[in-house]
Amino acid sequence: MTSLASPAADQTAGTRNSLILVVYTAAIFVSALLLFSVQPLFTKMVLPRLGGSPAVWSVAMVFFQTLLLAGYAYAHFLMQLRNRIVPVVAHLLLLVVAILTLPLSIANSWGEPPTSGYALWLLGLFVVSIGLPFFALAANNPLLQAWFVRTGHPAAPDPYFLYASSNIGSFLALLSYPLLIEPIFSLRMQNLIWTAGYGLLIVLIAACGLLLWRAPAQLSIELQAEESDAPPPSWLLRARWIFLAAVPSGLLIAVTAHISTDVAAAPLLWVLPLSLYLLTWVLVFQSRPLLPHAWMLALQPLAIAGIVVLLAVGGEQNLFLTLGGHLLCFFLIAMACHGELARTRPAARYLTGFYVALSFGGMVGGLFAGLVAPFTFSWVAEYPILLALAALCRPAQKSERLPSVTRWYWLVLAAIAIALIVPGETTGAVTAYLQEHRVWVAGVVGVFAALLALLLNVERWKIFATVVVALVLIRLYPADDGRVETVRSFFGVHKIVVTSHGQYHVLMHGTTIHGAQKYQNDDGSPVTGRPEPITYYHKDGGIGRAITAVRERKGAPLKVAVIGVGAGTLTCAAEPGESWKFFEIDQTMVDTASDPKYFSYIKNCAPDFKPVIGDARLTFAKEPDGIYDLIIVDAYSSDAIPIHLATEEAMAIYKAKLAPQGAVVMHVSNRHLALESVVVGIADANDLKSWVYNEDSGRDDEYIFPTDVVVSARDDADVGNLASSDKWTETEPTEGERVWTDDYSNILGAVYRRLRDGE
Repeated sequence: MTSLASPAADQTAGTRNSLILVVYTAAIFVSALLLFSVQPLFTKMVLPRLGGSPAVWSVAMVFFQTLLLAGYAYAHFLMQLRNRIVPVVAHLLLLVVAILTLPLSIANSWGEPPTSGYALWLLGLFVVSIGLPFFALAANNPLLQAWFVRTGHPAAPDPYFLYASSNIGSFLALLSYPLLIEPIFSLRMQNLIWTAGYGLLIVLIAACGLLLWRAPAQLSIELQAEESDAPPPSWLLRARWIFLAAVPSGLLIAVTAHISTDVAAAPLLWVLPLSLYLLTWVLVFQSRPLLPHAWMLALQPLAIAGIVVLLAVGGEQNLFLTLGGHLLCFFLIAMACHGELARTRPAARYLTGFYVALSFGGMVGGLFAGLVAPFTFSWVAEYPILLALAALCRPAQKSERLPSVTRWYWLVLAAIAIALIVPGETTGAVTAYLQEHRVWVAGVVGVFAALLALLLNVERWKIFATVVVALVLIRLYPADDGRVETVRSFFGVHKIVVTSHGQYHVLMHGTTIHGAQKYQNDDGSPVTGRPEPITYYHKDGGIGRAITAVRERKGAPLKVAVIGVGAGTLTCAAEPGESWKFFEIDQTMVDTASDPKYFSYIKNCAPDFKPVIGDARLTFAKEPDGIYDLIIVDAYSSDAIPIHLATEEAMAIYKAKLAPQGAVVMHVSNRHLALESVVVGIADANDLKSWVYNEDSGRDDEYIFPTDVVVSARDDADVGNLASSDKWTETEPTEGERVWTDDYSNILGAVYRRLRDGE
């Protein structure tokens, strides 16, 4: 009888184990999918209340990392209970309460954003609106893994492979949103699908709880007995886990800020670093890692050196090569850090505590890079700081090669520092040499740090110090010739650059110029009188021609609204007797444009300048209807556009504020997005005609740039001679192209059109 019963019992156990594996994997996967798809979904819902800024993404990351810690701590607390049923019932009740708050929506009690303190306001908005459902989701990964351990499954002693499943779900959620979900579904439909997914998740977690409840208690007891001899992790090891999690988490936000500030603020770039970050978690927690940890540790110093070289060279050389370099190096550094976490992970009984340490480190890194650094530094200082700290993520070295040589390292480094800092006869010569050869010097120092690690196996503190020297050299001798100052706010980092001999003052965001003013003539004499608008705002450009056409059509002083201040250039496009009102979301931008040491447009042309501060979608909507002859929308921060200012609903607001024969001018010059058809579409949806201007001035050396402009109005007569000009093309909506609304937009489509057109 025994021999006949054993195969049946084995078959039953095998079926049960297979079912446990499938259900738990599916639950963790769906939970992660929901966890990370909610970020772009809800952030997009917030956009009509706050401009599209990389900082919105950073603050969202801080919120999610903080709630992740709270969820992990809650899971850790539940799993301290010996009873197997209480955690299941408690968590299911939490999920049921959370689903009652769905579909997702912005809390009615949350008013308009303030004129300052955007980060704290945004954090509060996230907490009140989606805090509970996200908190419940955040607890699922460690909680389900801990339940899995108690099922007695053969893989229970090492359940960390389920963490890979979680991160695969997160990875797919991020990639699928811009590629599939956003182009196909409206925001309302996305919300409903997400809510349905939440309901499915509750069913899957209930099934996980049922499988845990039905699992033979003896199996779980035997597993706990096997692990009873496993020593608890020391507090030093826990601190190491926190540090190893904090550095790549902070680097994630720092590299995102860097590539969207100092390289190119192109849309979708914010998703790429996070996708790579999640991919590293998938790879390091595989049962058989595809990329061995030893390889990653060997490549990590080279990655650090690579970023040092990239920072020294700057972002203007080759856009895609620079972006690819930063992302590849970030990936290798994160792989090394997360690989160390995977290598030092504890026994399954300490699983939840391990995840609490990881999430705490992630929160610390996110807080530093996402909130502390932007308010502390006027430039993206968090990137080099975290890069240097990445050197300390390497494991401790037991012995160095050639110790007779490396023991002199600190003395040599101190001598170099003294030579660079303390004034002396050679200081001038050294400074001149470094200014001329800054890229080579900083690059060589960075590469030297990598060689110290790979060839001499030196301790991590020496690598750290060498990297610091290289980064200090880059900061002391920046790539931007004549940089005057950097100005940082919640909405980004702007640079005010003085060109050779002080001829031009230039306002830059990353590699994009947002305004410039000529201060000296070609013969070196100072420019006097009323400043001439240049860059995109020259009188012969699209914006200048549109202003002239509407002015001639009216034959009287204009009443104009301008969304976006920039360097204040358009204040000098106004003529005596005209009323021009400006709307700007960033107070620091107003302060910069109003400071005569940077730009004097406002001082000379609008000394009583008093712009309306706040998101123009909200502030401009409060203006009286039917009063403006011309509305100029020029609010794009670098190449990252505030989508909510380019939708059918936004155009409806502009139209309502127009005088009977008024026109809307939208500046759509963009290196990464083709937006002309978007504006034509939203104008047509509001029964407006559109004319498109695309012309290269051929005068870039004079800071007069080509512009892409769309003018929309009710009738041909409203835009005067512009309608008959051969420089303007009346354009119909593109057949089959869906109109952008607050409920739908397709950034990827705009990127594709720009690539297709080869511009």
